[in-house]
Amino acid sequence: MRVLIIEDNPDIAANLGDYLEDHGHTVDFAGDGVTGLHLAVVNSFDAIVLDLALPGMDGLEVCRKLRSEAGKDTPVLMLTARDRLEDKLAGFDTGADDYLVKPFELQEVEARLKVLSSRGRRRSPRELKVGSLVYNLDTLNVKRGDTEIYLNPIGLKLLQSLMEASPNVVSRADLELEVWGEEMPDSDSLRVHIHSLRSAIDKPFGSNMIQTRHGIGYRLVDPDAVSPQA
Repeated sequence: MRVLIIEDNPDIAANLGDYLEDHGHTVDFAGDGVTGLHLAVVNSFDAIVLDLALPGMDGLEVCRKLRSEAGKDTPVLMLTARDRLEDKLAGFDTGADDYLVKPFELQEVEARLKVLSSRGRRRSPRELKVGSLVYNLDTLNVKRGDTEIYLNPIGLKLLQSLMEASPNVVSRADLELEVWGEEMPDSDSLRVHIHSLRSAIDKPFGSNMIQTRHGIGYRLVDPDAVSPQA
């Protein structure tokens, strides 16, 4: 394994590093949160050992930035003297994968790191993205830029079909089959739901992503990449 140890206590860092290197692992070190975050972002590690009480930036903030801002999924084992349940929950809330209270046995640290590394990377969320429009298929959250958009189930189905095909046109028949299956609605239902979808993802933003191909169907495009067409 290649392991990053972010720990400001030089004795703890040295003992842990020596043990891991003696057992065939490659170890990098950081003595503060800012340096640790930088190393974790620009390098590829199999696991990170992260202390909570760090100078410059504490371990919770390091983990939060690593997950939410850098988008890194490297497994994180938090080491800390804080043994309260609240502290452990705070660690997990920021994206930690495991938690070990000081003092600890070096053999246990290695064992936990092996387990985390063998599990592999966290599964990336299934997302559809067209321009600034993002649809998370796992959480069903839709955002255009920084704005969250709320859609009903039919709107979500229509959006998924249009985003998956983008920038190609999806026929009316294919959209109706995707949403309603063999139980076809009346002729105006699709138009009504497309209008509602446009009201949600286009109207508030001043640029249109849904385009109509009269007599054929609809398509969804990135307005910054394609000139709008009627």
